[in-house]
Formats: sequence, structure tokens, C-alpha cells
Amino acid sequence: MNRMSDRSGPADGAFEWAIPQSFNFAVDVVDRWAEQADGPCLIWEDESGRSKSFSYSDMSLLTKRLAAAFKNTGARKGDRILIVLPRIPEWQIAVVAALRIGAIPIPCIEMLTNRDIAYRMRNSGAKGFICRAEHADRYAEASESAVWRMALGDAPQGWQELGVAIEATDPLATSEEVSAEDPAIMYYTSGSTGYPKGVLHAARGLYAWRMSARYWLDLRPGETIWCTADTGWSKAGTSILFGPWSAGACSFFYDGPFSPPKRLELLSRYRVTVYCAPSTELNRLVEEDIAAFDLSALRRTVSSGEAMNPAVAAKWKRAVGVDVAEAYGQTETLMIALNMTVSAPRHGSMGTSAPGIKLAVVDDDGKCLPPQMEGNIAMRAPSPQLMLGYWQDPERTDACFVDGPDGRWYLTGDLGVQDPDGYFWYRGRTDDVINSAGYRIGPLEVENALMEHQAVLECAVVGTPDVDRGEVVTAFVVLRKGFSGSAEQKRVLQDHVKKVTAPYKYPRRIEFREALPKTPTGKIMRRALRDRG
Repeated sequence: MNRMSDRSGPADGAFEWAIPQSFNFAVDVVDRWAEQADGPCLIWEDESGRSKSFSYSDMSLLTKRLAAAFKNTGARKGDRILIVLPRIPEWQIAVVAALRIGAIPIPCIEMLTNRDIAYRMRNSGAKGFICRAEHADRYAEASESAVWRMALGDAPQGWQELGVAIEATDPLATSEEVSAEDPAIMYYTSGSTGYPKGVLHAARGLYAWRMSARYWLDLRPGETIWCTADTGWSKAGTSILFGPWSAGACSFFYDGPFSPPKRLELLSRYRVTVYCAPSTELNRLVEEDIAAFDLSALRRTVSSGEAMNPAVAAKWKRAVGVDVAEAYGQTETLMIALNMTVSAPRHGSMGTSAPGIKLAVVDDDGKCLPPQMEGNIAMRAPSPQLMLGYWQDPERTDACFVDGPDGRWYLTGDLGVQDPDGYFWYRGRTDDVINSAGYRIGPLEVENALMEHQAVLECAVVGTPDVDRGEVVTAFVVLRKGFSGSAEQKRVLQDHVKKVTAPYKYPRRIEFREALPKTPTGKIMRRALRDRG
């Protein structure tokens, strides 16, 4: 049905990319499934129980209508469009409609403030934006630079109503040819310093997303995947839109608050076959009575976005009977390390190099390091999965690369080691490593040790200043019910870590908390703990 001639993989010999000269996701994926093997592509439900379902032919027609409406506003190929919508079908419709005309969608989470939105509009030079009508007041400053604005719901004066635009527009010939190197989508991602960076991907990147859908998600036509990522993150592209639809699969989309029992009920009722969730989410679910729910349709569980805790993965396997296969990627690179279907996942490992990707651990000069030696996790450049660059910031883009004796490498900013079997193991961000009395300590090792103790529900480890040692290992711990944050409990946990890992890594300071600060995607914010610790 599509140009997937790159069928070889780790199980059947050398992998070779077959990137087409042109690739328009709306035409080459959505329209082709609609024409040749129509089936379900999206099932949606919200907190109140309302639900909708869409086939590929439905989505083809709706995106053609909205694409025509975009063109009627004056939007053209290469224009940037801010799409700020929650987990609702209009999100997929808007993103694919923008791609259809060769415009560049910029998906954003709804939690953005007025200032966040105005910055993204100014920095990207976006011609227009889409949001929900009830949030229109957040766009007062952004509206000053917008040529057009569209709202879902009762649109304010001077705005177009998204639903009306879709229904009232004829699906005329709206699709543009998009070359593999043309800019296709942009995500904003925050770094340790400065303003958020606009990560610009080419159309070849959207094509390349299908590789993780095949070798990691292991999706098949007609199956249902539920990825719980928010709409503003590239992970939503990997596992909600571009990956699943390239495989002819159906995405389940839930617009509602996080509730472990509700998660399990939805997994059961919609017969989800592939579940994609971060470690912190799975950790909450294993505390429930999973046996009360029928998860017999679930055959694969995957996780990314944060390091998968081996103890949590083991609990999930015991409760559900399905392993957790971790993967690693960044907004800049898509998924580049996978625990693939050809072998049992190694809990705690990021996986091996994805098909068509060359990963290595290198030193600061780009020299490849031997197995088990810690260094920078790096990807050989060029690669179809690598970003075009940071939007209008060539200096910051160039700073990500190093030329070594084995070629040019993109430095991810993450530290790790590679074992003799080729599996990569995450050791933390370059700015997360704790330097204590001459020892370099990765927070993840200490967190994994703490999580093995029955008293610990969640934890995060950072380095905090110390006069004698420079930094000391400090753990912030959320205890399970029935355990108290006493001095004796601190000693018990410290002794436990000394037994599980090297004694010098134990947390000299432990602070018990009711909850840990997290990002909208559920990642623990270590930087906030360092700042407040």
C-alpha cells in the first residue's frame, strides 16, 4: 500500500533505508490506506463517556476539507501553524491537514501560558493558530502577529470556527508535493538554559517514524494502540499518529484525567493490543487490582520518555504477563534505541541501535569508547531521523555535533554505557551526574536501588551542595501507605542502597515528600528538586 521497500531489519540481515524523493504523510499514508485497505484509524473517548470513531476514509475526507479551509485563509506550503489542542480528534485532523498542504504544524500542549504562546508565535513566524474557543483570551498577544486564527467551539469575533470550516469547505485538490528534505513539522523543547528551542524535522523524519512502529511497537493493521503522551510532544507523533497510521493501525485517544482504575478499565473495554506509557504511570497501575480487569488482548507494553525502572517492569510482568520493552529517543532524533521484538527486552536498558541508526558511546572529542565505559550517547550523522536543526539557531545546532575519528556524531546530551551485547544503558543527563568527593554517581542507579525497597512508592535523586564533598547524593522519597518518614526509615533505606549498589552511592540525605514535581508528561523534575532541595 505504500513505499515500504525497506523491509530488512535486525532479524533478516543488513538494513538499508529507502527514503522516497517525496513524502506527504496525508497522501502517502492516510489517503492510501483509505483507498486500498480502509479500516479504523482513531477511537476517541472523553471523561464524560462521549466517544467517536474514524476510519482512514473518514480522516482522508476531513483533512482534505480542513486543508482547503487552510488554503482559503491564505496558508501556503512552508507556513507555520500553531496547533494547541488537547487529546481530541481535531488534533489529528489539524496536524494532517497542515501536512497535506505542505504547511508546518507546531503541536503544543494546552498548559502553555500567554507568554509561552506569544513567544512561539514570534519565534516561529507562524501565520495562524488553532485552539479551543474557551482559551481564546490567552491569545491576545499572539493574535497581533497572526494572519488568521481558528477556534474549536463558539469562536470570538474575528476568528473562524474550526468545525464550521471543516463542514462548509469542499475537499478540492489541496495536496502539495513535499520533498523528503522539505521542512514538515516543528516541536518546541526546553533545554537547561535559554528559551525553548524549535526542533524542525523534514518529511523524511515523518517517513522514518514507521521504523519504530514496526520494530518496537510491533503494530499491525487493525490493531489498537494506546499511547498516553500529551499532544505537544514528539512522542505523540511516534506512537499516536505517524507510527501507528503508517502501520495501518488504530490509535485510542482519551481526553480525561489520570486515574489508574480508569486506565485499566479502558485498556480492557477497548481491547487495546499495544500500550505505551512512561515508567511513572505503570508504577501507579501496578498498585491496582489488575486481576479484576480483562487485559487478555494486550500483547505488548512499551515505554519511553524516561528511564524504565526495572522493579516496576518486573511488577508489571508479574501482574499482566507482558514484558515492558523500553526505547530511547529525543525530539531531535525520534526513536533511536529500541528493545525490539526479535529478542526479550532487557529491563532497564534503552535497547540496541534502531534499524538504520548507528549509536555509540563517545568521549567529548567524538572518539568511540569501549564497552562499559561511560560517555556521551551519540548518533552518527547524517540520518533520516535527525532533525534539520534548531529553528533559526545555527550556532546551537552546530554545538550538538562533534567530528571524531570515526565520523560526525550528534551528541544527545545524555550519558550512558554500551554493554558487550550492544545494549545501551542510561546514566543520566550530562547535568544530572553527581560529583561527590571525586566519585561520579548517576542518579538513576540510586533510584533503581531505592525502588526495590517495599517502602518506596516513588523517588528522585539529585546532587545537593556540600562543603566537604562538593555534592552529596540526596534522595526525595514518596513512601507507600503504612510507612512513616522517620529517622529509622531513613537509616533502613540507606542501608538497603549500600547492599544493592556500591556503598559510596548511598543517599546521605533523604527527604520524605507527599509528591514529587513532574512535567505535564509525567517526568520527575530533578532540576526543581535541586533548586528547592
